[in-house]
Amino acid sequence: MTTETTAGHERPARMRADAQRSHAKLLVAATATFAENGADAPLEDIARRAGVGIGTLYRHFPTRLDLQAAVYRSQVNAVCERAEDLLEGAPPEQAFAGWIRALAGYLVTKRGLSHSLISSLGRDSELISSCWIAMRDTADRLLVHAQEAGVVRPDITAMDVMRLVHGIVVSSEQAPDQADRLLSLMFDGLRARPADS
Repeated sequence: MTTETTAGHERPARMRADAQRSHAKLLVAATATFAENGADAPLEDIARRAGVGIGTLYRHFPTRLDLQAAVYRSQVNAVCERAEDLLEGAPPEQAFAGWIRALAGYLVTKRGLSHSLISSLGRDSELISSCWIAMRDTADRLLVHAQEAGVVRPDITAMDVMRLVHGIVVSSEQAPDQADRLLSLMFDGLRARPADS
């Protein structure tokens, strides 16, 4: 049987159907609980929210760090998968804007999760490095797609986009209703001008 490593611990890659359901419910519950209450939210609350016992949580995630790492990786995977859907089903400008909004939504929910993981594992850990590369590569693909279509300025980089989105999310933490307006202003600034084409 193959195994998958989370934060230094291995777990079976193939689980029984009921174990898979419990695992998925725990990830959903932990994602919501960490978003609402931060990365140090009580594990008992997560188990209760998932409708399982605390022992089940510990069987799937032996430590808080394992659970945090699994949530972090699943969130990054979801944001990157959203990009694939948008690239296949939307025009370049809509795909780019839709993914930026998805990225902003993800960043809003982190509430100390990445800080906790970086403190525990280090910025150069496999988890942080691989997730960062996946996000940067995804941003780059969408950006290049939009630039090639002539809808986004050619002098913008993926790092520019990620920094701008991060800045908007941080600056609107106390006024979340302003985030969408700020993202719209950012899109206006990134839009290709006649001189660019």
